[in-house]
Amino acid sequence: MMLSIIVPVYNEEKNIPEFLRRLQPILSGISEDYEIIFSLDPSPDRTEAIILEHRAADDRIKLLRFSRQFGQPMATLAGMQYSRGDAVVVMDVDLQDPPELLGEMTAKWREGYEVVLPQRHHRTGEPWLRKLVAAIGYKVINKIADVKIPPNTGDFRLMSRRVVNEIVRLKECHGFLRGMVAVVGFKQAIIPFDRPPRFAGQTNYNRFFGSLRIGFNGLFCFSTYALTLATKMGFVIAGGSFLLMTIYLFYKFMGWEILWGNPTLVILVSFLGGVQLISVGILGEYIGRIYEEVRARPKFIVDREEGFAKHP
Repeated sequence: MMLSIIVPVYNEEKNIPEFLRRLQPILSGISEDYEIIFSLDPSPDRTEAIILEHRAADDRIKLLRFSRQFGQPMATLAGMQYSRGDAVVVMDVDLQDPPELLGEMTAKWREGYEVVLPQRHHRTGEPWLRKLVAAIGYKVINKIADVKIPPNTGDFRLMSRRVVNEIVRLKECHGFLRGMVAVVGFKQAIIPFDRPPRFAGQTNYNRFFGSLRIGFNGLFCFSTYALTLATKMGFVIAGGSFLLMTIYLFYKFMGWEILWGNPTLVILVSFLGGVQLISVGILGEYIGRIYEEVRARPKFIVDREEGFAKHP
């Protein structure tokens, strides 16, 4: 078998040596025919130099360097497009995705599974707020989205060549790998594991807003439920307004005093204005994604290739 490891990196000079030290013996025990593709957003540190130093000792280590920062999702898709393995693994370099799981993952692949998903039981070192956002996000997405995404799974996964080819053919520009794999389908297996903390350095990923951004991609790119929800809110508010009008008319006909007041008006106006802004924001999320798709800009631009025979 030919095994491809896709590793998106940015500012990870401290993690690369230890990552390769643990990864390479494990890969050699699985198959001598493998490649490690580092997909590099241009970094101000020595990440690129360290990768090239290790490549000088082992030409199975390869490098894709982009013309600018395109982000982790696009770096991952680029590595998948350039890979040539029968099985392709996407993993992070910070060792929160343990290389020791690769043996069990490839064993599941040999059993006939097209996608093997490590599922996190415990997330050591992560703040409670991020855990809460992730838990709520997965439940909401799986409740309303058109596809089902297993909870507590990240981009760390093994995919067969057939799955990778289908994902590369997709035209979406959001790069939400978890959702794209769910869209493609095929037979999947789940392996539970406890996620360790980062080996070194600080994450380049915003712990709160990054999770929200991923959640929004899962919500707006794989479901139109938010639009339906905005419509339902409009009907509910319109019904409430009609009910309030009926009550006021009843008071008028009965000759009872109607209590008008500034607080009442402020609350009603603020509530209606907030709902309108939420609805406009939902429309903006969808329109923004339509705009991104219509422009059809390249998902990534490669500035430097090291170790590839030809452009795929």
